[in-house]
Amino acid sequence: MRNRTLARECALKILYQADVTRREIKAAAQNFWEEAPKEDQPVKEFCSRITSGVAEHLPFIDEKITFYATNWQLKRMAVIDRNVLRIGVYELLFSADVPPKVSINEAIELAKKYGDMDSNKFVNGILDKLHKTEVNPPKPQS
Repeated sequence: MRNRTLARECALKILYQADVTRREIKAAAQNFWEEAPKEDQPVKEFCSRITSGVAEHLPFIDEKITFYATNWQLKRMAVIDRNVLRIGVYELLFSADVPPKVSINEAIELAKKYGDMDSNKFVNGILDKLHKTEVNPPKPQS
């Protein structure tokens, strides 16, 4: 498995733990790395970048998810879906070195692996709307 894919999986596990236990993301990350198998430094660094970025921008990220998840309340979403979306939104809006298509595809794969039957479609729909509206809006016709 590629380092960044593995890092995203670790980030999802950390965000999930923080969400379920209602702990700070930083505390959940510390607990995860104490208990998790040893990963290479690039995996830890990219994972830390994601979890720290999500923690730093959480209210803004959650606001974006709520806006694009028409007819869905954030607290009523499945915990996995909510946290996969947080990773995807963070990458789309704050990680210029990650191509948007990669961010969306990686989020879809996380949703397929850890979510329920329709999680990948749900995640794809929200991230695609955000991407088309804010990251790569259509160019006005001349």
